[in-house]
Amino acid sequence: MEDLFRWERFFADIPILLPYFLVTLKIVFWGIGAGLAGGIALACLRLRRLPWIEPVLHLYVSFMRGTPMLVQLLIVFYGLPLVLAAIGIPGAVRWDKLAFVYAAFALNETAFLSEIFRAALLGVPHGQYEAAVSVGLTRWQAYRRIVLPQAWRIALPGFSTDFIALFHGTSLAFLVGVVDIMGRAQVIGVSTHHALEGYLFVALLFIACSLALRAGFNYLDRRLAHDF
Repeated sequence: MEDLFRWERFFADIPILLPYFLVTLKIVFWGIGAGLAGGIALACLRLRRLPWIEPVLHLYVSFMRGTPMLVQLLIVFYGLPLVLAAIGIPGAVRWDKLAFVYAAFALNETAFLSEIFRAALLGVPHGQYEAAVSVGLTRWQAYRRIVLPQAWRIALPGFSTDFIALFHGTSLAFLVGVVDIMGRAQVIGVSTHHALEGYLFVALLFIACSLALRAGFNYLDRRLAHDF
C-alpha cells in the first residue's frame, strides 16, 4: 500500500497541477459566457415560434441534449475544421485545440440554457409584459426591466445545476489533447507510474469548488427570494 500511495507524492504534485487549473477555469468561462448569451437569445427566438426556423432550432437543441458531451466534443474537434475549410477558412486544423473545446462547450451550454431560460420566461405571467408595454415601455425595455429579472429568478436553480455540471464536464477536454488539470494529472501518472496521488488531488479540488459554487448559488437564491 505504501508503494501505491504516498502523501509525499500527493503534496509534491499540487504545485505541478494547480497552474493547469486555469485552463479548466477558462473553459468554464467561455462555455458559460457564450452559453448564457446564446441560450437567452435562442430562448427568446423559440418563444416567437417562427415557422421557418423553429424546426432547425428544435433539432439543434434535441441533438445537444440527446447526445453525450464527449461525442459532441469529438464531432466539433474533428468536424469543425472541415466545415471552416469548406466555407473558405483554411488552416483551421492548426488552430489551438482549446478553440474547439471552447466551441463545443459553448454550443452545448447554449442548447441546455436555452431550455432553462425558455421555461423561465414562460413562467413569467404574460400580463406583466403587456402591462409594461401599455405604460409606454418598448418591447426590449419590457423584457429587460420586467420579464428578464423575474425569469432569472425562476431559472437560477436550473442554471446553478447546469453550471456545476459544466464545471465537471471540463474534465473531458484532456481526451482531445488539451492539457488542463486532468490532462496534467494523466501526464504525471504516465511518466511516474503513480497516478493515484494526482487524481486524488484533482477529485478533492473539484469537490471543494463544487461545494463553494453550490453555497454561492444558494446564497444568491436566498437574496433573490428576499428581493422578490
